[in-house]
Amino acid sequence: MPLHIHDTLRREKRLFEPRDPSRVTLYVCGPTVYDYAHIGNARPPVVFDVLVRLLRRTYGADKVIYARNVTDVDDKINAKAAKEGAPIGTITARYEAAYLDDMARLNVSPPDIAPHVTDHMDAIVAQIGAIVDAGCAYAAQGHVLFDVAAYPAYGALSGRNLDDMIAGARVEVAPYKRNPHDFVLWKPSKPGEPSWPSPWGDGRPGWHIECSAMIEENLGLPIDIHGGGIDLVFPHHENEIAQGVCAHGHAHGAAAHDEYARYWMHNGFLTVDAEKMSKSIGNVLLLHDLVQSMPGEVVRWALLSAHYRQPLDWNQALLDQSKKNLDRLYGALHRAAAVPAATDEAPADFLKSIEDDLNTPGAMATLFALSSEIERAMTAGDTAAAGLAKGRLIACADILGVLQSDPAAWLEGEVDDALRAEVEALLDQRMAARAAKDWPAADRIRDRLTELNVVVMDGPRGATWRLKN
Repeated sequence: MPLHIHDTLRREKRLFEPRDPSRVTLYVCGPTVYDYAHIGNARPPVVFDVLVRLLRRTYGADKVIYARNVTDVDDKINAKAAKEGAPIGTITARYEAAYLDDMARLNVSPPDIAPHVTDHMDAIVAQIGAIVDAGCAYAAQGHVLFDVAAYPAYGALSGRNLDDMIAGARVEVAPYKRNPHDFVLWKPSKPGEPSWPSPWGDGRPGWHIECSAMIEENLGLPIDIHGGGIDLVFPHHENEIAQGVCAHGHAHGAAAHDEYARYWMHNGFLTVDAEKMSKSIGNVLLLHDLVQSMPGEVVRWALLSAHYRQPLDWNQALLDQSKKNLDRLYGALHRAAAVPAATDEAPADFLKSIEDDLNTPGAMATLFALSSEIERAMTAGDTAAAGLAKGRLIACADILGVLQSDPAAWLEGEVDDALRAEVEALLDQRMAARAAKDWPAADRIRDRLTELNVVVMDGPRGATWRLKN
């Protein structure tokens, strides 16, 4: 089936039709690099990596342009730099490198473009100027503020009216604001903070204008898909639309929002043991720590185990099940290691699921069915059927970004050379004992393998092994 995605703005699942199939554009809000990312920060890049893989399969790898920004100037970055007595570039370079390393461990492909805020100050200042010229922003006491009243469609994305948004949001009350819900496009820097020149005085941009300017500068408007976490719907993405539309004089158009992004996608919240992550609770899980203690594919599988728009509760049971699921799939590939993959096409039932608004749980069910096909075919000695199922499994896994490791290495886990040598020797002895019908010796070898925490898998082409979970 053709790709359908749930559009947050229209609150319905829609057929995806890019403006130009030869140039499909996608923008996802990326990290603010002042510290290590937590596990909740990992859900958007993993989810949208699956989308990008699917889009590239559908339209061609060279026809999709994926941008994920890096926010490298921010209050928290400034605070960290001041605490360490270092330039902000030292802080941001350190944590951006860590973020990219963590993403690589999750098999997240790099974006085609990774725009940095500090490289786009001219574009940001120019866009603010265009919004002022359009009568949708005003300067006051070194600040430039967006006049929300000048954009009648404000609130369309989040589905809130102004009164609700004001009541439910933490708005900064300041004497220079015309209305308390007006938001900052440009503000003066504090003493010692980085600043850039502008017609309104030296300073730095507000958070929301950064993405609007980088999108227009790097992708052009309108883009096809804008993605991010559900927490960004308001105020960040609401404000992005207002800025991007008003900068081009479309404030009063009936469908002005279409001039900015054609589709909006947002992933759901992530909790930890059924509680919201919070420093006060002490349950903030850093991705950087998680990928040191377990394979990144386990983390990725866990993040994809629920539909992306649904909440996901992060707990040990989820991780244990994710590891078992991957072990099962790798086990099937390992058993068919000597059989060439006979196709590189994903089956129709997998595509039906994944093209239905990225239904990853449904897509995963196809992977399990294919692994069972491999096992049955190998038991029956039907290498043709095994090769076909293997090829289909690999094709599906490539879109999900899993099963990217060597099956034997995955199943063996962290095995030192001495253990590997002992196990291989025992398997040779076991084969000789069974050939000689020396069952007592075979039983003793089996007991020793059990002591070593080894699972032996017999097949038509001999025995393979892995460590137990």
